[in-house]
Amino acid sequence: MRSPSVREVKQALDALGPVLPGSISKQWNVCGKPGCRCKDPDRPQRHGPYYQLSFTAAGLSSTLLLKPEELAVARQCIRRYRRFRELNAQLVRAYVAQARRDGVAALAEVD
Repeated sequence: MRSPSVREVKQALDALGPVLPGSISKQWNVCGKPGCRCKDPDRPQRHGPYYQLSFTAAGLSSTLLLKPEELAVARQCIRRYRRFRELNAQLVRAYVAQARRDGVAALAEVD
């Protein structure tokens, strides 16, 4: 099986669409309001669920709160991010293969 060319990988990257790194977690909270259902001594009922996207970008950890109606889109963007990382690795391999085949100077001419 042949490896994809630089052009093919770039086309796949271009067609990928929006990406998001990270993972989604479901959070339940206890508030500080006295007498709230979340503080019930016998049957506490936490608030939530709340959904949170956790990720690291440029070396900084961060989170993003998600509305329930955003979950499907966020999951799709996370799947695309995984594909984005695979394609980036393929692109590097394609450039290395081209440099070995045609010389490093040929990389200056790659679109």
